[in-house]
Amino acid sequence: MTPASWWRKSLGLINRTVSRRAGICSNSLMPPTSSHRVKSDDAEIVYWISGDGPSIILLHPFPANHEFWLPVTEILSPRYRLILPDLRGHGESTVGEGPATMQKHAADLARILDDADIGRAPFVGVSIGGYILFEFWRKHRNRIAALGLCNTKAPADDAETRAGRLQAANDVLEHGTEKFLQSMIPRVMAKTTRETRPDLIDGALSMMRQMSPDDIAEVQRGMADRPDAVDTLKTINVPTLLVTGDEDVSTGLNEAQLMRRHIKGSEIRVIPKAGHYSPWEQPEEAGRILRQFLDSL
Repeated sequence: MTPASWWRKSLGLINRTVSRRAGICSNSLMPPTSSHRVKSDDAEIVYWISGDGPSIILLHPFPANHEFWLPVTEILSPRYRLILPDLRGHGESTVGEGPATMQKHAADLARILDDADIGRAPFVGVSIGGYILFEFWRKHRNRIAALGLCNTKAPADDAETRAGRLQAANDVLEHGTEKFLQSMIPRVMAKTTRETRPDLIDGALSMMRQMSPDDIAEVQRGMADRPDAVDTLKTINVPTLLVTGDEDVSTGLNEAQLMRRHIKGSEIRVIPKAGHYSPWEQPEEAGRILRQFLDSL
């Protein structure tokens, strides 16, 4: 399937998803208005811009891409200029050489900000997006105006989780990606979603299948080696929103509460009938929560 035909198929799926749940016209969801490519060390990073107004950077989870955010752009883009990257190794962005470490991802973000002429802005990250934002805070906190940390956690992987990531990296290189991607669905999608929304499962798998075995392996290796960020939480002094799904089995409320205890003034919001991919599963509620937070800044 060509990129253009894949996009038409994906856009139709997202339009049907959003129109059924929000009651909007099926052709009202438009693609991001422009795409941009930047060289970041050994990788090419692609990002999209949608909307007009103050800039907001939205970071998708593993192993998705920027299209994860498209259902939410309906709510945010009338007020904000949304920056939607494909993270290193995801979507159209290349992975470069070796593990996609949090340091590399943070450097990629800085390149995007420079290229998009953004000095300081709010950031929202889901899962790996949150891991990257912890590193970005350590290196470039002067560029962060506010944080939305969704379905993520601060602690580094324990020994068992780290070993599982490294084994998964080896497995996809040896056997291909499909078995691994299918195994991701119960980890990232709520039981409610899996039982009632096969279209959202298909849409997520379509995004995931854009990653090659090497992409998945190097991103997994990078996450396995990420540093612990619990002490970093104590240094965060910008407005911070913590979002989780009530059916998130990968991070969930306990991890959000840990972050809440360490980030002064932070607030938690729990999205009903949502798992680890809560903005994809419940875009209207996620968009409402994010819009309320961003409008308050």
